Amino acid sequence: MSKRDYYEVLGVERGADQKDIKKAYRRFAQKYHPDRNPDDDTMAAKFREVSEAYEILSDEEKRAAYDQFGHAGVEGQAGGFGGGGAGAGGFSDIFGDVFGDIFGGGGGRRHPNAPARGSDLRYNLELDLESAVAGTTVDIRVPRHVECERCDGGGAEPGSSKDTCPTCQGHGQVRMQQGFFAVQQTCPTCHGSGQHIKVPCHKCNGEGRVRETRTLSVKIPAGVDTGDRIRLNGEGEAGINGGPPGDLYVQANIRPHDIFQRDGRHLQCEVPINFVDAALGGELEVPTLDGRVKLKIPPETQTGKVFRLKAKGIKPVRGGLPGDLLCKVVIETPVKLSEHQKDLLREFQDSLSGSNSHSPKKSNFFDGVKRFFEDMKP
Repeated sequence: MSKRDYYEVLGVERGADQKDIKKAYRRFAQKYHPDRNPDDDTMAAKFREVSEAYEILSDEEKRAAYDQFGHAGVEGQAGGFGGGGAGAGGFSDIFGDVFGDIFGGGGGRRHPNAPARGSDLRYNLELDLESAVAGTTVDIRVPRHVECERCDGGGAEPGSSKDTCPTCQGHGQVRMQQGFFAVQQTCPTCHGSGQHIKVPCHKCNGEGRVRETRTLSVKIPAGVDTGDRIRLNGEGEAGINGGPPGDLYVQANIRPHDIFQRDGRHLQCEVPINFVDAALGGELEVPTLDGRVKLKIPPETQTGKVFRLKAKGIKPVRGGLPGDLLCKVVIETPVKLSEHQKDLLREFQDSLSGSNSHSPKKSNFFDGVKRFFEDMKP
């Protein structure tokens, strides 16, 4: 099957400059990238096609050969490997493929000048519970690599150019052969790029990317929890050789709260009450994320009793009914009593003596202790 014209693939005129070619490639690369089209197998083939076209047309020597001879002039130069060693198809190529796979090369190796997607980044975002439950918008500062504007990501000072590396002939690797064995390794001259920059860009030192810190506004949906991630497409590291940028993942981390503990969509809190309210019953105000509500305490409430307030919890970020607020009663022992108060308590204690009906748990406990020691007797 014959290949399509590379200019037609990128949708540019034959006289287009490198800026137009790079711009066209970026548009198609982002559209066809397999990461953005996981369910469409045809997109991978289209992505390879535009990457191959960009690889040829972004290199002045390959482009000149293509313009003069067509596909025949660049046969085997798009994404292939043919550098150094014992000649194509020889016995050493078999071992070269094997050792190339071990050391990162081989037939499936990406061409050093082919576009590569930028790395993904992660940002850990600290949130208080109220903001996580209600949702908010926050500004974050993210340090990352972006394409150098001075050299348009090429790495060469404007007016200068790149040459094919004379050591590896543009392949990014050289082949070292000893006897029957051939081992591929990164080219020591170009460090794997396949190109030699005569005058590196003074802004990026020939890397094609510069470090900058960018402020982004991130919308946090209501109900996020620790570990939830928000994906910002294209806000990661800049791509290499015109490749698409990576993504930024903002990961939420909810700070501990002074009152509430979160358990999924439910909230929990401890409510201290005095023993008079626990014995006689009463009504208390308890906090919720929506404000205060009344909680009725029935008589003879024991410490550890849990009261459930329906729908006073958190509405999940992925939808569904809101959770509940679980209030655990903790009976507080009075402190700093006056002598009069102590006398009243002693009088109250004397009124309870002789009857176990007022403290059934205490009575059952000591009855169990008594049986335990009796069972231990020989």
